[in-house]
Amino acid sequence: MSREAELGRLRWHSRRGMLELDLVLERFWRRHGESLSEEQAASLARVLELEEADLWEIICGRREIGEPRLQGMIELLREV
Repeated sequence: MSREAELGRLRWHSRRGMLELDLVLERFWRRHGESLSEEQAASLARVLELEEADLWEIICGRREIGEPRLQGMIELLREV
């Protein structure tokens, strides 16, 4: 799969039913979408596998992510 197709798939997978998550992820894509490294894209794919409520709790800082290697992606999401 091409890099562009992979990023398109991730962007599509970022669409959520929770408005707050949609807003965070939309801002994330505007700010970081074009500059994501392959490692960051892989981390984002893993983060997007989380349930919406869990992801929101983690982004808000109410919970920590169980996988330390994903912490950098969580920090990028929290920045926006």
